[in-house]
Amino acid sequence: MPDGVAVIDKPAGWTSHDVVAKARSVLATRKVGHSGTLDPDATGVLVLGVGRATRLLRYVTGLPKSYEAEIVLGIETDTLDSAGQVTARHDMAGVSAERIRAAVAALTGEILQVPPMVSAVKVGGRRLHTLARAGVEVEREARPVTVHRFEVAPVPGTDAVLSAVVDCSSGTYVRVIAADLGRALGGGAHLRSLRRTAVGGFGLDAARPVESAEVLPMAHAVQHLAGVRVPPAVAAEVAHGRVLELVRLGVAAPPEPGAPSGPWAVHDSDGELLAVYERFRGGAKPAVVVAGPPTPLPEGRR
Repeated sequence: MPDGVAVIDKPAGWTSHDVVAKARSVLATRKVGHSGTLDPDATGVLVLGVGRATRLLRYVTGLPKSYEAEIVLGIETDTLDSAGQVTARHDMAGVSAERIRAAVAALTGEILQVPPMVSAVKVGGRRLHTLARAGVEVEREARPVTVHRFEVAPVPGTDAVLSAVVDCSSGTYVRVIAADLGRALGGGAHLRSLRRTAVGGFGLDAARPVESAEVLPMAHAVQHLAGVRVPPAVAAEVAHGRVLELVRLGVAAPPEPGAPSGPWAVHDSDGELLAVYERFRGGAKPAVVVAGPPTPLPEGRR
């Protein structure tokens, strides 16, 4: 059974679960999961965990995301995107480029964002999209998110349509950014043509159609973490999930100024990923162990 990550270029019309189901068939294993849902109409980067690497997806889910999209000014929908029903129309033909620049700047950086009703966020133990399908709308608390980059430009040959590039923290809803931009300009807006171009270091250049999915080594899932290599004796202890002194991992304690404080991707001397360790009291403990069946520990280490 393969173990690793597969970077998929999700087509429009597929749910993330559809991609997982197809990948299970293509890769001949049931053990496949994804690191973060993409809307059915959206396309682009979807990172899958395969085999033992499904346990590493927690380290991929929280990575920053990048998107390209179009924002249609003057039309609001109940889902904040082009899949929804039109709920309002506004004449926004007179919006100046200066006002757009100011509104974009106000939506860049650390901002508060109210999750849309068509999202997987839970309120009162129920997911918002479940409530929305039942025709129920509830109050949602605004949450802090970070928009690292938000740039727009007019789409040639269209009226009140902007192309947008967004780099943001995990958990940011680009459809909400579009709707908030419309309101800030005195009207409304919705999102269309959403394409995710990157999840952390996984970009479209590495993405493949699910039918030709390529499984990359497990280490790719934690390539953004600080990495350490350990000798065979320590590797055997790591495979057994032992709590270790930091010095045995080759980590400074306390950390030197500017040095990573964990978690650490622990590799054997050949560079194969064994586990992810995190600080625990004065040492480190395994958060995830992905090494194969452990060999017996040497005498004195049992």
